Amino acid sequence: MHPIVIIGSGMAGYTVAREFRKLNPEQELVMICADDAINYAKPTLSNALAGKKAPEQIALGDAAKMGAQLNMRIEVHTWVKAIDAEQHLLTLEKDGVESQQAYAKLVLAVGANPLRLAISGDGSDDIHVVNNLNDYKAFREQLAARQDKRVVILGAGLIGCEFANDLQNTEHQVTVIDLAPQPLGRLLPEFIATAFKQNLEETGIHFVLGTTVDKVSKLEKGDYLVTLADGRSLSADVVLSAVGLQPNITLAKEAGIHTSRGVLTNGLLETNLADIYAVGDCAEVNGTLLPYVMPIMQQARALAKTLNGETTQVHYPAMPVAVKTPAAPLTVLPAPVDVEVTWQNEELDDGMIAKAFDSNATLRGFVLLGQTAGKQRLALSKLVPDLIPAAV
Repeated sequence: MHPIVIIGSGMAGYTVAREFRKLNPEQELVMICADDAINYAKPTLSNALAGKKAPEQIALGDAAKMGAQLNMRIEVHTWVKAIDAEQHLLTLEKDGVESQQAYAKLVLAVGANPLRLAISGDGSDDIHVVNNLNDYKAFREQLAARQDKRVVILGAGLIGCEFANDLQNTEHQVTVIDLAPQPLGRLLPEFIATAFKQNLEETGIHFVLGTTVDKVSKLEKGDYLVTLADGRSLSADVVLSAVGLQPNITLAKEAGIHTSRGVLTNGLLETNLADIYAVGDCAEVNGTLLPYVMPIMQQARALAKTLNGETTQVHYPAMPVAVKTPAAPLTVLPAPVDVEVTWQNEELDDGMIAKAFDSNATLRGFVLLGQTAGKQRLALSKLVPDLIPAAV
């Protein structure tokens, strides 16, 4: 019998392997990845500085350790060049040499790639993105090499704000630039975004909103001049881009797998091709992309059962997202985008609770700002209907 093959060594790939091994210690498992397959929790990258964690301390295990732990063959620095769905065969390339790998079931856990803005200037190639541990090492190395510690962050979304808080907490001077008129524009109603921004500004973070970066130029001292689209400019020692992620769909598309924003799957995480599944940041499940930890866990548990012969639909309960910004503790449960909601707001001494109700007065989402509000997380989550109900 051919092995189950997982493409990708991120949180999704490793979690599927771990959950499957709980159910089936014997079935042959193979993981194929283009990088070194070091296992780590990606969410720790955006608050590692304040946690005094060096990049080496973030790693939980290398490929050898993880392979032994999960009784799994891990092929590192290996590219999947093509999927032959009919023959259940992968074409691989490692060190310029092609080979083939047969599979019984195939799991695409290929993640997402950072979006990059079109920015001119001789410093644009030096803009960091942090999408994996190696990216983070490079970012930390440049931070350590600079004395003035002025960091410009492109993007006031979740990752941009988390990095801003982490850097500001460790005596960096942080400026966050975004075209949107407010931080976390896609997650927060305006009145909460204003309070959130104010809390971060009180720590010294500077927001420049309603514009974008046009050009990054190198200066003689090794720092950079960042020129904005509105003509203003500022100096930086390090520039970090955190403008979002794009699911990695190229391999799937070339194999004839249906894609939209991500790799399209049903509630069983099946693609349109037999025995091929998708999980994690690349998976668009029933039309929904949720690149967060909790959905990945739900997907992995369900898929592990299905791979072991117990067909199981993924179940999405209400899954609030905790934003790692200690200066403005924030928990967000976004309302479904296709549902019209009305916000009700309750002010607290140290923050606020905002609830999103639909036309039937059903709670569909919420935002909790501050320590006191955060304690309502579990109680409110229980009142929100499941995004994908549990199978009966």
